[in-house]
Amino acid sequence: MSRDSGYAQVRLPSGEIRLINVICLATIGAVGNAQHENVVLGKAGRSRHRGMRPMSRGMVRNPVDHPNGGGQGKSKGGGGRQHLTSPWGLLAKGYRTRNKRKLSNRFILVRRDGRPMKLK
Repeated sequence: MSRDSGYAQVRLPSGEIRLINVICLATIGAVGNAQHENVVLGKAGRSRHRGMRPMSRGMVRNPVDHPNGGGQGKSKGGGGRQHLTSPWGLLAKGYRTRNKRKLSNRFILVRRDGRPMKLK
C-alpha cells in the first residue's frame, strides 16, 4: 500500500494491515491450487485411504472421556449451555488465542475485523 521510514504497509488477505520491513522479501500473488478446498471426498473409504481415521463428537462420549460428554440425550450440561471444549478442557470456540503482550503487535495497524489497534 505505501512505504515510509523503513517500513511498508501491506494489506493481508485477511484484511489486516501490517507494517513489514522494506528489506524483507515477499512473493505476491495467488496460490495455484485455490480449488483444493472444494474437493469432495465422497465416501468414508476415500478419507481412510488418506490416513484420516473416524472421529466421534465429544458430546456423545462419557464424562470420563471428554469434558463435553455425559447427560441424558443431547444434554448441554449444568444450568445453562456448556461451552464447547477440547478433550483437555480448553475452550474450542470464540475465545482469543493471541498473546496480548506479543512484540509483533506493534506492527499491526488495522486488525482483521477492521478495528484499529490500540496504541500505547
